[in-house]
Amino acid sequence: MDLHGIRTGPRRRPDPGRLGGKRSFMSHVFYRHTRHRYPVAVRGEGVHVIDGEGRRYLDASGGAAVSCLGHSHPAVIQAIKDQIDRIAYAHTGFFTNEASEALADHLIARAPAGMERVYFVSGGSEANETALKLARQYFVEIGQPQRRHFIARRQSYHGNTLGALAVGGSVARRAVYRPLLIEVSHIAPCFHFRYGEPGESEVDFGRRVADELEAEILRLGPDTVIGFIAETVVGATSGAVPPVPGYFKRIREICDRYGVLLILDEVMSGMGRTGTLFACEQDGVAPDLVTCAKGLGGGYQPIGAVLTAGRIYDAIAGGSGFFQHGFTYIGHATACAAALAVQQTVERDHLLDNVKRQGARLRALLEERFGRHPHVGDVRGRGLFLGLEIVAERETMAPFDPALQMHARIKAAAMERGLMCYPSGGTIDGRRGDHVLLAPPFIVEDAHVAAIVDILGAAIDAAVADAQGQAPA
Repeated sequence: MDLHGIRTGPRRRPDPGRLGGKRSFMSHVFYRHTRHRYPVAVRGEGVHVIDGEGRRYLDASGGAAVSCLGHSHPAVIQAIKDQIDRIAYAHTGFFTNEASEALADHLIARAPAGMERVYFVSGGSEANETALKLARQYFVEIGQPQRRHFIARRQSYHGNTLGALAVGGSVARRAVYRPLLIEVSHIAPCFHFRYGEPGESEVDFGRRVADELEAEILRLGPDTVIGFIAETVVGATSGAVPPVPGYFKRIREICDRYGVLLILDEVMSGMGRTGTLFACEQDGVAPDLVTCAKGLGGGYQPIGAVLTAGRIYDAIAGGSGFFQHGFTYIGHATACAAALAVQQTVERDHLLDNVKRQGARLRALLEERFGRHPHVGDVRGRGLFLGLEIVAERETMAPFDPALQMHARIKAAAMERGLMCYPSGGTIDGRRGDHVLLAPPFIVEDAHVAAIVDILGAAIDAAVADAQGQAPA
């Protein structure tokens, strides 16, 4: 137990020879990183993940902003079991199912204005891929097949399928696959901390970078642009960067002026993560399509969704009648049952209130701990979706040398101390900069929040000392 009463992992390194720790025997799994040896997760309890050696890790990132209810929630597990007892799966080429119908009703009743239909998929990349294809087919159906261009933003991430990767602005993720990607225009991110000019207010900055959308539409030809896609709050590439006031209202005006669809990616920031069910509620805009995933099912089953405006559905229904798209597991009954149970639990237990309350508390503690830290330049985000930007020098906000892989050092130091966080590199331009993303479960309590800040502080200090060749304090 630590001073907050939270049991965390011991600081000793795990024994690689034991099954429950980092596997030393032959594995046939194709891991994300082929040179990394992973602990074996065997159990989850609330905000903790436990490995085979009994080590407990406080999940301060929800994995990748996924586990909104934490782990092993009994209501969700029971809903999955009940659905499997009835029917686990029926192909949507032959049937609909009760779970998908009920989940769609639940989401549309709470969705931004104009949303009328839901297309269920298995994750965030599929959701964004689906949104792109749906947007293209919409214009074909209404007699504007010349519309072929998408506009997106630099320093964005929309998924790893080829279409989603093409609209994404993550330099590192795109590099290997560039010859396979469609041409997409990328305009400036809404990232005032890094790209605001000296003395430029957030409102003026937002207007300036939003107006880049209009300039690019005019350059391409207004009747050739399908849509503009953006994360409502930027997640993995830059670390919980929220839009500045007025930005998305200006974006919405520009899209409307030229008949361009506004596609908001809320795969990471949506489903309550920022304190409202849809992150765009806080910006006073309604998109034409919005994607969600991670917090939709909370990790209990793979699921994502595209919510679409009624006019888009009506164009296809009144035209060809068939969306030229599909995956084997769309509308999966067990996945939809799990997601419905997650969303009902969030609502029944008033967990969005806890997201706001604990999000404010976590941010206050982060600012208290890191507000003058020599290697933290910014604390930002909304709700329980917060980021810290790591810098080499606070006075100049200069980043660490990318060769140091500071984000990887912080992740390793945090895991060694029993904390899961989500650091990434390339924060500034895809190559330079490091940040830490925090997205703990909606069920976090005061003691968990305090422990997150304390352990993260120790991990950052240790990683910096290690990079500088010093002994940690």
